[in-house]
Amino acid sequence: MKRNPITKEGFRALQEEFDRLKKVERPTIIKAIEEARGHGDLSENAEYIYAKERQALIETRIQDLENKLGTAEIIDTKKLPTDRIVFGSKFVLSNMDTDEEIIYQIVGVDESDIAQGKISVESPMAKALIGKGPDAEIIVNTPNGKREYEVLDIIVE
Repeated sequence: MKRNPITKEGFRALQEEFDRLKKVERPTIIKAIEEARGHGDLSENAEYIYAKERQALIETRIQDLENKLGTAEIIDTKKLPTDRIVFGSKFVLSNMDTDEEIIYQIVGVDESDIAQGKISVESPMAKALIGKGPDAEIIVNTPNGKREYEVLDIIVE
């Protein structure tokens, strides 16, 4: 079984969602289904149909989270090297075309969020950056064409 790297924070977020779905959302939707059943003909009962669809979505997400949590390999990001980028590293990049500086962190697939500067370990950018140190230059193929970056710094927390 393939293990999926994840930070402690990412694992905690998945666990919290899993717990909320099982302890809050699931019982709430079961109650809604019971109430909707009491309203008569189920074939024309919009509340019942909606509740059953919502229940299916919740159950699917619970199974998905069980799988993700079961295959997660938590990586301790407190003991990372400072001379090269690895999983969990935070670093400053400079876009060599625009001179814009950006802070990114390489995280697991399930916790990536580009708006928060978290890029998936499976992304082309992360693959190009892993193993690189300060002053390294990389070229990444993006949907908008090739982009060139320079690693300015690796952030130690």
